[in-house]
Amino acid sequence: MIGLISVVLCAQGLAQSTNNYINVSSGVQYLLIGTWDLSKLDKVFKLELQEFLAASTMGAKAFNDSFPAAKYPVKLFRVKYNSVIPEFANRPTLASGLVVIPQNGLDSMPVVMYQHGTVFSKTEVPSFPDNSEETKIMIARFAAQGYIVIGADYFGRGISDLPDSYLVNSSTQQACVDMLFAARSILAAMKLKPGKFFISGWSQGGWATMTYLHKLESIGIPVTAAATASAPTDIFTTVDRWMNNYQPIDAVYLPECVSLQIQSQEYYCQQTGLTESAIRSQYLKAARDFYNGTIDYTAFSKLTPTKLQDYIKPEFMAGGNTGEGPYWQTLEKSQAYRWRSHTPIHNYYGGSDEVVPVFIAKLPQEFHKVMGCGATTAVYAGDKADHRATFVYAVLHQKDWFDGFLKK
Repeated sequence: MIGLISVVLCAQGLAQSTNNYINVSSGVQYLLIGTWDLSKLDKVFKLELQEFLAASTMGAKAFNDSFPAAKYPVKLFRVKYNSVIPEFANRPTLASGLVVIPQNGLDSMPVVMYQHGTVFSKTEVPSFPDNSEETKIMIARFAAQGYIVIGADYFGRGISDLPDSYLVNSSTQQACVDMLFAARSILAAMKLKPGKFFISGWSQGGWATMTYLHKLESIGIPVTAAATASAPTDIFTTVDRWMNNYQPIDAVYLPECVSLQIQSQEYYCQQTGLTESAIRSQYLKAARDFYNGTIDYTAFSKLTPTKLQDYIKPEFMAGGNTGEGPYWQTLEKSQAYRWRSHTPIHNYYGGSDEVVPVFIAKLPQEFHKVMGCGATTAVYAGDKADHRATFVYAVLHQKDWFDGFLKK
């Protein structure tokens, strides 16, 4: 621990500080936002997991004593970095993320980059870890056991002044790629050498992990292994199923998800009038206010129905029948599994997932199998595993799977 602290202090001495942030390279800054001791880390699985799974079909009891005690305290750093918006001809923007470093005295550690799931506020993201239960779970499972953990907030979340980029393909890829480069520059300034590189994500972040993996493979950045939980890798099929084939299991917050997705697509893909064409007029103001952050999830849910079919115009939903038009064609282009991947992948899915149907979760495995490429495996979390339980199951098991690669 003493050796690592001295390395950090040395790196800070070499860099210039601006408003308490440390500059390490062009446009990359980091700020120490906390140190979590073993007691705080252990509370994540002893106490906070119960709250996270309180309404789940699988309560926290299903995971009793499954997670090991924390080995190392960790330091958490908020990161600011420059990026560009591909949909706007690479217009510059400022984004944020998180780097978490185990305090184990080592100068080389494996790295896992986590892509977060759907959130309904700007600060339920990695760079504000106390506001993000899923981030805390990743930190307690990975960083407390010796992995460096990094994560991007995505455009429109964290410190970003942009609108939310929810399920926008190129911007999601760009935010993640540039966060990786930013994290590597910070680790280099701290004289820390990244070991084997893994990526992981849940829900929206599961889709983000797959489209990010596609980008990484296309630019020649190797990934040791990738894991997702409840990943809607085929966005067209997922949204079409939500809109046109209601099931009693469907999550009550699907109107919130679709509100964010439609308005993000309207802004980033420059599809003027999309929101008005999709959402019933009596809910338009609530939709706009929710996307702009002037009302929160609770207020929005009181103003809108829980059933998506009562929220979206019937004629707009009917567009999914043929998949024609800019909206549906953009969704089709945003699929995140139809390429010849060579990275080992585990896609975790649950039998009671209220957001991502089993068929959709298994698409990457079946596609890659028929194409004769990669080593993609759909991993079943169990009949009772809903959206959150699938995430917890995945985090528990993917760590053991990743560890196997460290021995090779």
